[in-house]
Amino acid sequence: MSNHPALVAIDLGAESCRVSLLLWHRDEPRIAMVRRFENGPQDHGPAGWHWNLHRICQELDAGLRTCADLAPDSIAAIGVTGWAVDYVRLDDSGQPLAPPFCYRDERNLRAMDEVHALLPADQLYARTGVQIQPINTLYQLDADRRSGIPASAPWVSLPEYILHWLGAPRIAEYTNATHTGLIDADTRQWSPEIFTTLGLDPAAAPEIVAPGTALGPVRVDLRRLPAFAQTQLVAPACHDTASAIAGIPERPGGWAYISSGTWSLVGMPLVQSLRTHDAFARGFTNLGAADGGILFHRGLPGMWLLRQCMNTWDHDRGWNLADLIDDARRLPPPDRLLDLDDPALLPPGDMTARINAQRSLHRAAPLPPGCDAAPHYANLIFHSLAARYGTLLAEIAAMTGQRPHHISIVGGGSQNEYLNALTAQATGLPVQRCSAESSTLGNFAIQWARIEQPSGSLQPQSVAEKVSALAAVQVA
Repeated sequence: MSNHPALVAIDLGAESCRVSLLLWHRDEPRIAMVRRFENGPQDHGPAGWHWNLHRICQELDAGLRTCADLAPDSIAAIGVTGWAVDYVRLDDSGQPLAPPFCYRDERNLRAMDEVHALLPADQLYARTGVQIQPINTLYQLDADRRSGIPASAPWVSLPEYILHWLGAPRIAEYTNATHTGLIDADTRQWSPEIFTTLGLDPAAAPEIVAPGTALGPVRVDLRRLPAFAQTQLVAPACHDTASAIAGIPERPGGWAYISSGTWSLVGMPLVQSLRTHDAFARGFTNLGAADGGILFHRGLPGMWLLRQCMNTWDHDRGWNLADLIDDARRLPPPDRLLDLDDPALLPPGDMTARINAQRSLHRAAPLPPGCDAAPHYANLIFHSLAARYGTLLAEIAAMTGQRPHHISIVGGGSQNEYLNALTAQATGLPVQRCSAESSTLGNFAIQWARIEQPSGSLQPQSVAEKVSALAAVQVA
């Protein structure tokens, strides 16, 4: 028994989703991943790429009911994090109009050109500070409007939709909202200029709330379970990167971070946004941080590249990632690095063919297509990532006038010691390997701080104390 709260963290990932339970034994925290399931976009042909929202909710419901069985006492709160930019359109009864589009759908490319004809990219960046990418929510909403979906149809981003599905009002948590491309960086509210210019309906957008906002009880059917009778829903930092960075313990000034997962996000915490022409030209973004500051970083394809390759090889032979990393480590450096900013590397599909197409374009010999060459592809990807990390951190230092004294790496890629060693070599900085489940730790820490402080603005120091208490816990 313990006086500390039992909590549930839901983490939505583009490749896998997780339901985790924080329990206490004699004041010692224990975190169990009670359900993990694969996720991925589905190709609906002419209808485009979509997420299977129905299946996601089914799996989450099963995970929550397992938590209710495992919790010896009542569960105090549930929080949800996930990837940004994608959203669910709702009908008049609050139900999804259709399965949500995946950010990788090609319709966004057409919408991007149409939006920029009305709002030039540099003007958008000056107002929002968000990296110009076709995946951004504003391009998707414009594509909706041009396809005949009423602009008045309410929408809610995916993590906040799950909170809504669990019983919360429709809201937009601030850190997640900053990545829509619709937030005015000065007012931290939806930009009337962008909505008006693009013909979007401000009433269709959710109300913006701060990280750590309590949203009320879970829905009635869950409250019938004893564990959820008093459970509150909490919006942590709903953007998984913001929660992951909040989940890094002992954060002195002057450090950099790499969130290494499906995407690699390379950046540094700042006090305020940096929206210079140089930052725009280099493709950096300003993401709201859980503590009210800014996460200034550049995104590029990360372990997504290797996963897409492995999906191709699995048709021939299954691959164990640890063995593949060991095999790659034994190889010499590749003859030519990948251009990780190549948009051809973004869509799902045969990544080995796309890698070879890029190599051929630069007159480099293609790698063999079969699974026997898998370590060569992995080695090429790891070296290319590490080198790009180095150039990006150098650009950050030049733009901010701050050189970090170490790099904290979070996410699944933090466990790749070979990539960590290459990163230290390419950047000249020591690497601190943090939790692979840092977004879960940040999610729990923000919930816990809110439970202890039911009203008012969360104090960053309170969240940091909770992170320190959870940092050494292994997610089982």
